[in-house]
Amino acid sequence: MFSALKNQIAFFGQFRQRFETTGAIAPSSRFLARAMTSYFASRDSAVPVRVLEIGPGTGPVTDRIVRLLRPHDVFDLVELNAEFVRILHARFQSEPSWVSAKAQSTIHQLPVQEFASEAPYDFVISGLPLNNFPAELVTSIAETYFRLLKPGGVLSYFEYMYVRPIRKVVTRGTERIRITAIDATLQGHCNRCRIRRDNIWLNTPPAWVQHLRGLE
Repeated sequence: MFSALKNQIAFFGQFRQRFETTGAIAPSSRFLARAMTSYFASRDSAVPVRVLEIGPGTGPVTDRIVRLLRPHDVFDLVELNAEFVRILHARFQSEPSWVSAKAQSTIHQLPVQEFASEAPYDFVISGLPLNNFPAELVTSIAETYFRLLKPGGVLSYFEYMYVRPIRKVVTRGTERIRITAIDATLQGHCNRCRIRRDNIWLNTPPAWVQHLRGLE
């Protein structure tokens, strides 16, 4: 309980300092974490898989992932924020379920566009606040998702409900151009690859979880 409170305080502190890259006022709820990992949770546990989490923050979704890992799975985490990286390392040192997964888990501190992997991933799970980024960056990140995802693999990411539709109506000028371009990029990928969308009301704020299949 005390550790969770400390992580929430740290998350809020980073939100205040770096809204553009943190993008939320609270860590993901357990309901959102469960939805983000639903395809990973239902995989064949006898077959080793590679899992990539992008933008884990203080680790609310990571906590679900480490509990689902099997002994021969590979788990990589890409996180740019140095304070979040420190927290993640501390959790892998101190929390039992995380300690059990430490040997098969690696944290990488860099932008995901610069991340190179020796092999593609069966599951890519992203918590990046895409609606806060420049449109060109969102295009680059979306391309990176599919570069890192194995054909037939599953990409899961979340976005807060109705943010882009509302912003497209109420904003003007360069901000409207930015959000419209982001919407076109993400909707284009969803139209081609989406297999499901989950509505998560028990989160702050409520969120959609998009699940997309990597093209064969």
